[in-house]
Amino acid sequence: MDARLLKKIEAIVSAQHVQASKAALLAYSYDATPNFQALPDVVVAPGNVQEVQALVSLCAEEGIPIVPRGSGTNLAAGTTPTSGGLVMLFHRMNQILELDEENLTIRVQPGVITEYIHKTVERAGFFYPPDPSSMKISTIGGNVSENSGGLRGLKYGVTKDYVMGLEVVLANGEILRTGGKLAKDVAGYDVTSLIVGAEGTLGIVTEILLKLIPLPETKQTMVAIFPSLEEAGSAVSAIIAEKITPVTLEFMDNGTIRAVEAHAGIGLPVEAEALLLLEQDGAAEQVVIDMTLMGDVCRKHGAISVQLAQNEVEAERLRLARRTALSALARIRPTTILEDATVPRSEIATMVREIQRIAQKYDVLICTFGHAGDGNLHPTCLTDVRNDEEMHRVEAAFEEIFEVAIRLGGTITGEHGVGEMKSPYLEWKIGPSGIDVMKAIKLAFDPDNIMNPGKIFAKETKKRVVLANG
Repeated sequence: MDARLLKKIEAIVSAQHVQASKAALLAYSYDATPNFQALPDVVVAPGNVQEVQALVSLCAEEGIPIVPRGSGTNLAAGTTPTSGGLVMLFHRMNQILELDEENLTIRVQPGVITEYIHKTVERAGFFYPPDPSSMKISTIGGNVSENSGGLRGLKYGVTKDYVMGLEVVLANGEILRTGGKLAKDVAGYDVTSLIVGAEGTLGIVTEILLKLIPLPETKQTMVAIFPSLEEAGSAVSAIIAEKITPVTLEFMDNGTIRAVEAHAGIGLPVEAEALLLLEQDGAAEQVVIDMTLMGDVCRKHGAISVQLAQNEVEAERLRLARRTALSALARIRPTTILEDATVPRSEIATMVREIQRIAQKYDVLICTFGHAGDGNLHPTCLTDVRNDEEMHRVEAAFEEIFEVAIRLGGTITGEHGVGEMKSPYLEWKIGPSGIDVMKAIKLAFDPDNIMNPGKIFAKETKKRVVLANG
């Protein structure tokens, strides 16, 4: 980044919002994904859509790659540079612009922290359900770019189900506005849904219109302990078969249970092979009916303990068991690699057993937790990035995990995105024709490939793993 370009950038946003020191470039050379790092040329924080437009137009003219970045919690190397370029930050664009109680919408800028949206709308009696585990720090712009999920995804869906409209700066600097405060709108292609989850490869999101729903009347929380993975898995399927859709249905294996108990001292039985965290919300009478039935189903399918929280303090303690899973596991080894292979929920027990087999095969430590209700599992490898030989085994293990997930009717990512990390495996899931269609869309939006280049599309697809069990 030469002095001429720096002066042009500073003329757009002022020098105080431009960082080009070695320390700053290093700080934004990585995100929450281990083993992926590359220095940008400059880091810039625009304060409004006009500054974003001007920056994008300059980058288009000069051929400078743009990497949009929220809080850097991405787990697929989606917000790391690949070859220099401009990292664009949004902490200055952090305002709630409108809370429309009549139309049940909220209009926000991309830098708003997700939890702040929750608190703001709940004070007004409304509910924004998507709750990624990183919601205390993640931004809504990042959630939109990755189509983030969360613990409430089974009942309420994910980010895309609540995005009603977007303001997007395209690669040529023009503004695209999609959607609106409409219950119905089928005028043309659903461009809003196309941009949600595009990981910043199609444009820069500068404004988001979100749908709200009424705040549920009440909520109850329960934890069920199982002596085997199969019994926990059968309980999940049986609960859904009873036509109950819990707001939360989370899973933890024995390794995760042990780590959480060692970290938080919640009182979990460390000998248990599996744990289910269950929550339901809604009308008080129906919540009691659903929780009673779910408890009975768990006992019928082998649960050795079913504990219903008697108050909010107890409920929060039970939720803590699941929400601290990642931080508890991260204490065990220097490097934590969290993945999100997803399978049909009927295959959860099979997938967890396969993960355990693969971990043993490659002699790596993998613990698993995740969203049992929608089949979104988080196999988490505890390793050391400084050990090259071990990291090769870790990579081989995850390749086989992705292969097994696809064979069981699943996918390589349920909520983390493809980014750079999983781009070599995307063709395994969608095939060559799927890649061709996506590349054509990318070309139409971004012909010069300046929008988060190097993400989603791999230079070379990984060779498929040949499974020992066929």
